[in-house]
Amino acid sequence: MDLLIVGGGFTGLWSALRAVERDPAAQVLLIEADRIADHASGRNGGFCEASITHGAANGRARWPDEYATLHELGVRNLSEIVTTVERYGIDCGLARGGVLTVATREHEIADLHPGTAGFLDAAAVRQLVDSPTYLAGRYTPDTGVLVDPARLAWGLAGAAERLGVRLAEHTRLVSLDDRGSHVEAATDRVVIRAKKVIIATNAFRNPLRRLRLPVVPVYDYVLATEPLTDEQLEAIRWNPAMGVTDSGTRFHYYRITPDRRILWGGYDAVYHFGRSIRARHYDRRETFAKLARHFARTFPQLAGIRFTHRWSGVIDTSSRFCAFFGTAHHGRTAYATGFTGLGVGASRFAADVMLDLLDGRPTERTRLKMVRRKPMPFPPEPLAWIAIQITQWAMRRQDRTGKRNLWLRVLDRFGLGFDS
Repeated sequence: MDLLIVGGGFTGLWSALRAVERDPAAQVLLIEADRIADHASGRNGGFCEASITHGAANGRARWPDEYATLHELGVRNLSEIVTTVERYGIDCGLARGGVLTVATREHEIADLHPGTAGFLDAAAVRQLVDSPTYLAGRYTPDTGVLVDPARLAWGLAGAAERLGVRLAEHTRLVSLDDRGSHVEAATDRVVIRAKKVIIATNAFRNPLRRLRLPVVPVYDYVLATEPLTDEQLEAIRWNPAMGVTDSGTRFHYYRITPDRRILWGGYDAVYHFGRSIRARHYDRRETFAKLARHFARTFPQLAGIRFTHRWSGVIDTSSRFCAFFGTAHHGRTAYATGFTGLGVGASRFAADVMLDLLDGRPTERTRLKMVRRKPMPFPPEPLAWIAIQITQWAMRRQDRTGKRNLWLRVLDRFGLGFDS
């Protein structure tokens, strides 16, 4: 086997497809413990953004001297995602309406850079989407698209299979060992010998021990309404091709689906003690109730609309808010993890980074400081749980006051943070 890929979400699927696009003769096998796109890749809000740094502010703060390159690579990556969808005829409801970011508190307006191109005052932003909570906005038409994430993932899987990739669902990795000439992967079904390996397990337990502290699993929650009537859609004046997110440190993201439901998610990013991933965490009634209250406040003109669907997913959060990369087993194994909620688009970039690393030849991507440097790890328990609870309290306070307290400023100083 030329290449084994562990994980059937976006990171693994893009790696599989890009591997055979680069080398059509390559023998590629992807294994997934559950089903393709069964977790975060199939459960997210469907925002596919150009940023590979979790937004411009985070990118500029961490890598100011190379941010222009990172932005250019991200824009190119998004364009190539759109081209891939078109080339393989992937039916994922791709919509190119861009993203509207809104301020709902006075102190958030300054971060939208009033007076610059793309800034919208209260009256202008409410012409795009009408909510009495909107005080200002910024519309970026070219930095993001909307997709049905599960259908995108299934489409990538289908395209990869047509090019010769083999997919094995319900195949769980048990161990991964360097055998000198190859890497041996023991699964619950068979032992696989591969020349090269890509690890794309993200929030789930990584076979490399060194990666178990830098990432924590966080649960994100989503509601979806019944389909909007013509009158309801007219009342909010919302172009369904455009996604919306607010400016809070604990933020909502929302969009209109192709069948005219409002998908409403975010705000609560829930970490469970011990980096716990359990089935019982998926149905958190207090968070769903909170999301419903926030929706009612945002769109009072839709009073009485019913929520017909709710779900959640677990994502991989790193302390620098975006993916990090590396190799193991003398360069025969590559990994990318820690996407922190923006993996729909950034996962394709990560796939190319990992394939570059496995090739062993420096590229524009592998020379980036973002790629070469690792984030600070989260501490072990119980310190991780205590630190995250303090950070979330401080973030709630910042949303109310607009001020970062001493705790958050210390985290900033050391390049640490918690987000989803």
